[in-house]
Amino acid sequence: MRPRAVVGAVLLAVPLLVALVGPVVAGEPGGRGRPFVGDGPLGTDFVGRDVLTQVLLGGRTVVGVAVAATALAYLVGVPLGLWAATTRRRWLDELLMRPLDLILAIPALLLLIMLSATVPRGAVALVVIVALIGLPEVARISRAAALPLAHGPAMEAMRSYRESWYRRAVGYVGRGVRRVLLADAGVRFIGALYLVATASFLGIGVAPDAADWAVMVDRNRAGLALQPWAVVAPAALVVALAIGVNLTTDHLLAARKAR
Repeated sequence: MRPRAVVGAVLLAVPLLVALVGPVVAGEPGGRGRPFVGDGPLGTDFVGRDVLTQVLLGGRTVVGVAVAATALAYLVGVPLGLWAATTRRRWLDELLMRPLDLILAIPALLLLIMLSATVPRGAVALVVIVALIGLPEVARISRAAALPLAHGPAMEAMRSYRESWYRRAVGYVGRGVRRVLLADAGVRFIGALYLVATASFLGIGVAPDAADWAVMVDRNRAGLALQPWAVVAPAALVVALAIGVNLTTDHLLAARKAR
């Protein structure tokens, strides 16, 4: 395995492991003491809680919401894009794509704030909102990647042999766009990750003092000079996750290309 792939795997594995196993290792949150002091391995945060415990508890929300939102955007967006690309009815293509263009016209942050104001606070609502923001781009990328395949000579031959829509759209076109979707998935996940972090900065989806990596970075900024680990530790895990995802998807793409 190439050194770049090893680095990517390590950077990806560490935050994922902390997010998955951290709550089990941390146990119940401890009490509160003095803020921004050096008690414990990483000191205390802005309300006097142990930073190490908060780091172990704080990854599940950020990572879980980002993964779920990315998966939901692809589960809905890819079939829409393939449907729009493979249809021979222009009006159906327009009907599927034009409403998504309206969502694209609204800045992501503004759309996040608008939608969050109309739904109850919670992780499920945040997953749906982030997925909805990413859905138009997923659908359009899927459609753009599928169009050359959907209207090429191979597709015409499959139509002449009366192959089913599933075999044409999923078996042929879907397999043909896998590399594009894999490359996009890494970027899309990072966008979802930072959108979830932005929501946490704004107090959307999680409580202002929740054990959450993004909330920790935002709430502990005032004590950065006194207790840097309260900001550096969660921020480093978010950055490591983002870089690890990109390096891992690059390695997967290179491995597929070499076959």
